[in-house]
Amino acid sequence: MCVEKLQKIILASILGIVLMLTAVGSLKLAFMLQVSVMLILIVSGLTGSCYITKVLNSAFPLCKDIEEEKS
Repeated sequence: MCVEKLQKIILASILGIVLMLTAVGSLKLAFMLQVSVMLILIVSGLTGSCYITKVLNSAFPLCKDIEEEKS
């Protein structure tokens, strides 16, 4: 498993948690979680580097590193 794929799986899981929190009526917590995910994505898009990728990279390799090993 590489960092970029793992990051997408984590993001999908967080969005699922937000959906679940909305369904059970915990709107404040769902709103705070959604805003934090939005801020992380905006910062990542503007700066080109993501804190989550850096943290996950300490335990998992980047996808491009795995592809270079295969070829």
